[in-house]
Amino acid sequence: MAAIEPADLSSGKGHKDENFPVASWLVRPDARAPIMAYYRFARAADDIADHPTAAPQDKLARLAAMRAGLSGEGAPVAMALAAVARSRGLELAQAHDLLDAFVQDVTVHRTADWAALIAYCRMSAMPVGRFVLEVHGEDRALWPLSDALRAALQIVNHLQDCSKDYRAIDRVYVPGDLMAAAGVPIRALGEERSSPALRAVIVDCAHRTLALLEESAPFAAKIKDARLAAEVAIIQRLALDLAQGLTRRDPLSDKVHHSQPRAVWLATGALLRHGVNRLRA
Repeated sequence: MAAIEPADLSSGKGHKDENFPVASWLVRPDARAPIMAYYRFARAADDIADHPTAAPQDKLARLAAMRAGLSGEGAPVAMALAAVARSRGLELAQAHDLLDAFVQDVTVHRTADWAALIAYCRMSAMPVGRFVLEVHGEDRALWPLSDALRAALQIVNHLQDCSKDYRAIDRVYVPGDLMAAAGVPIRALGEERSSPALRAVIVDCAHRTLALLEESAPFAAKIKDARLAAEVAIIQRLALDLAQGLTRRDPLSDKVHHSQPRAVWLATGALLRHGVNRLRA
């Protein structure tokens, strides 16, 4: 098989295409560079793991080059992140954890149960929040709240895209034990709409996600950096709306994503409420 050029592995997706804000205008300017370096690293690695036709051994080799770039010579995007991290005195553990998640994506295509899904989120989602907190010099005591929010964001994405992930890359994040208990075969994710049994599984996962968001609800108020706190308040509100939407709409037949007007409306409301609460505190 001919080697796939790096450009061919790119999805073309950028930070403005994500479900949730990435280093928005709210984040203070000096924090934006390291966050964007981390995002570009994560996006490049994610594109490798999710490429629909690249061979697994090629993906693993490219992810290894990403890891090598964190400590020396390797993928340029990883070397760029390492340089920014060194200049800011930031650890790279959160980048290595992400790579562990993407390696798992290449080698494991099914999720056994909810505990396994949360374990995956510990590698794929929680490091993102921790890195952002480190960039802002926030207390590590906030990590559990951040972890709950980031896990919720990840699971919302998985549920929104459960059919696409199955059809395009034969990957299933919906817990297998819940599907088996409901008598739902994996192939049901490829149908045009969910059966009542599959809907019940997705709604169950959405309610579990709402519990994570309830756990993370105090997070924004506890962040010292006012601008980061505002962004987190917006992300919390967007995630809550999407998780609630998954209890009402079928991701196989409906688009469970925000339109731009709705996202702006929700963000504005969240920002105003957060600002009032901040002034009262």
